[in-house]
Amino acid sequence: MRILLDELLSADALELVDQLALPRSWLTRSDPNAVSRGELALAMAQALFARLAQTVPEAMRYIERVREQGRSITFDHGAVRTVLAPCCGALPCGEAAVTRILLPLGYTLAGTYPLPRLGMTGRAYIHIDDPQGIPQFFVSELHPEGFSAAFQQTVSTVLRGSRDPLAPADHDTLQALRREGHLSFKTARQLLPALLRCFERQHPLPSLAQYQLLLRESAEMAWISTEGQTFNHATDRVEDVLELAAQLRAEGFAIKDQVEVSSSGTVRQTALRAASVQRALLGEDGPRLHVLPGSFFEFISRGARPGGALPADMDMRFDSGNATGIFKMTATSP
Repeated sequence: MRILLDELLSADALELVDQLALPRSWLTRSDPNAVSRGELALAMAQALFARLAQTVPEAMRYIERVREQGRSITFDHGAVRTVLAPCCGALPCGEAAVTRILLPLGYTLAGTYPLPRLGMTGRAYIHIDDPQGIPQFFVSELHPEGFSAAFQQTVSTVLRGSRDPLAPADHDTLQALRREGHLSFKTARQLLPALLRCFERQHPLPSLAQYQLLLRESAEMAWISTEGQTFNHATDRVEDVLELAAQLRAEGFAIKDQVEVSSSGTVRQTALRAASVQRALLGEDGPRLHVLPGSFFEFISRGARPGGALPADMDMRFDSGNATGIFKMTATSP
């Protein structure tokens, strides 16, 4: 069903999609005239992967490395950040802005991960039909009530102009998908661009003063203020993160200094440094471009769950400590 993407993505983006390993759920289709929820979920994730890769130079460099080696990328998960506050304009508050899409697509909550040092909560959503093959989503919520009154007021001011990228017809289609588990090809192709619009910033850019106030208390909220629900990172599932990290460091990649290891010892993660993006923030002398942290690319190794054996018992969980360490990739001040 790559044909879902053929008219939506550029030739360069389609080449990036072709670099992804295809799960079995994509290769076996029960109805050639319908698009299952899993196929649509995978197509959405692949398009988001291509979009991120095209905006993160180190990700593109890594993908070229993989291509030269004749390998594929196993897309493990992507991440999205949200804010749980009653100030999001027309957009649902917190993770609901994303889960209203994920649940009809066949995702289910697989784990909740408190992130107290960040004032956030992370939740993992895994696909019911193919938990290991279709990429997971790690959706985080920031809790403004844990910060100062000035911070909370600024969050409210920045987010209150948020729009809803979904039209009423899109909501109806998602409900039909949730009931039936599939859509016609025509309907699926019409819905997919709307789904992708949900992974963008939905509110106006903050002013420089607003950005700086948010940054003083939360680098994560400062990032959300300029990037919104943009894909925060995409992740390649590799056999040995430690070995790969050493290789990439030796080749001059801008990779995280430390590999994060879960409390169980089965999940190991590291990442390339976040891309730099330019955003026009309004200051006293008018709007000026500022170089700010953008998205990044991550690597993960998953061993067997305790007492299990690969591949059926692969540990698909996350870890609060790992997540906290990975979040630092976008904490660089401009």
